[in-house]
Amino acid sequence: MKTSSLKALSLTLALAAGSAALAKDEGQIRIDGSSTVFPISEAVAEEFAKVAPKVRVNVGVSGTGGGFKKFLLKEIDISNASRHIKDSEKADAKKNGITYIEIPVAIDGITVVVNPKNKWASDITLAELQKIWAPDSKVKTWKDVRADWPAKEIKLYGPGTDSGTFDYFSEVIGGKSGALRSNYVKSEDDNVLVRAVAGEEAAMGFFGYAYYVENKTQLKALSVDKISPDATTIQGGTYKPLSRPVFIYVNKESLKKAFVKKFVEFYIKNAGTLSKEVGYVPFQAADYEKSLKLL
Repeated sequence: MKTSSLKALSLTLALAAGSAALAKDEGQIRIDGSSTVFPISEAVAEEFAKVAPKVRVNVGVSGTGGGFKKFLLKEIDISNASRHIKDSEKADAKKNGITYIEIPVAIDGITVVVNPKNKWASDITLAELQKIWAPDSKVKTWKDVRADWPAKEIKLYGPGTDSGTFDYFSEVIGGKSGALRSNYVKSEDDNVLVRAVAGEEAAMGFFGYAYYVENKTQLKALSVDKISPDATTIQGGTYKPLSRPVFIYVNKESLKKAFVKKFVEFYIKNAGTLSKEVGYVPFQAADYEKSLKLL
């Protein structure tokens, strides 16, 4: 999160949170999970620290699946997630006596990116993405996708299997969770993927929209079926089927700690502004009001 871009917001956010009361709170909040949601949670944590300096908020990144594993073992208070909790994870939560609240925090558009030196591709179809990424894909070069594209080997990069972005993309492209080709370079760290695509002329990768926005000079986003990812198309749903909500999951037991509940309230009240600051698309104000009522 760029601190300079938030200076104008700090006073407003601090006043909204009631800084005098929060300054007395102290404790530790543990957050882990999705790399997609990480920039939002990190931004919220940075702003919260200004009004509640004695509360330590630790935000880690282990992928949505990795975050849920820790959440279901009661190792963390909040799990960042770029997908809904799975039925198997719900069962583990019930078995372990964990009850939780699902809070949508922003809308993401999974962005398909290439290197800026790639002058041949600016748009791709959903069918072509399926051809490239299918589990049984025979695609090796760009020419295998379109006859007028060069016979350069496609270097593929994407999230690992613990990622909610992997799950969502594979459901859309492969028809079910996990249905993607396995022979691509994987990382749970989206910044690693950014650097990889930025360094390979014939590369292609996919990850959350915010990582593209943060690195526009190093990447080129492909439009999908003639629709480019941006705030309007993602919020309006025309950038489909790659738009999706992202969430935080909060352990209800943790909410019994006053400082955790105050943090979650702060998160919801400021998620719209801060998600936009880091490159995501906010929900409508009424949607955040619904989440506040859950608390």
